[in-house]
Amino acid sequence: MRSASVSRRTAETDIVLSIALDGTGKAEISTGVGFLDHMLELFARHGHFDLSVKVTGDLHVDQHHTTEDTGIALGQAILKALGDKKGITRYADIHLPMDETLTRIALDISGRPFLVFRTAFPTEKIGVFDTELVREFFQAFAMNAGLTLHVETLYGENSHHIAESCFKGLARALRQAVALDPREEGRVPSTKGTL
Repeated sequence: MRSASVSRRTAETDIVLSIALDGTGKAEISTGVGFLDHMLELFARHGHFDLSVKVTGDLHVDQHHTTEDTGIALGQAILKALGDKKGITRYADIHLPMDETLTRIALDISGRPFLVFRTAFPTEKIGVFDTELVREFFQAFAMNAGLTLHVETLYGENSHHIAESCFKGLARALRQAVALDPREEGRVPSTKGTL
């Protein structure tokens, strides 16, 4: 089973995270940020990743460091779990509907991190969660997982639905991209021989 654990401690957060790419969608999430917990639980479920996340953060300041640093740790764990990337599908894309919202996710496990994030939220908050932190999470995640990641919400009216479509779309696309392709026969899916 392709899995990895990451421990990351700074003056702002203390994170212990583990992921199994070939799991069943089991999630044990405790970040102290309720909305982020919800997003990570559905990320695990829809990606079929077994995910454990325990975060202690400086929530007396705000939710920024906890959210961003969780994205960093998750990206690092996925990169570690992928190892040499031999046999993976590499590319994936999906259109993810969530009621009135439709989001497109396209990604490449390229080793060249880049984020294009074309998603706008009609409100500044979802409950007490700052909607601008969705982009911060995706930025931290893409940079540390080594992904080229494009996120574009084509339309939507409800901020919760928009965020959820982004996280579910990421999960479903990543699930496809990390899947082993039997035609690759253990090769790295690149003419360069490395990713």
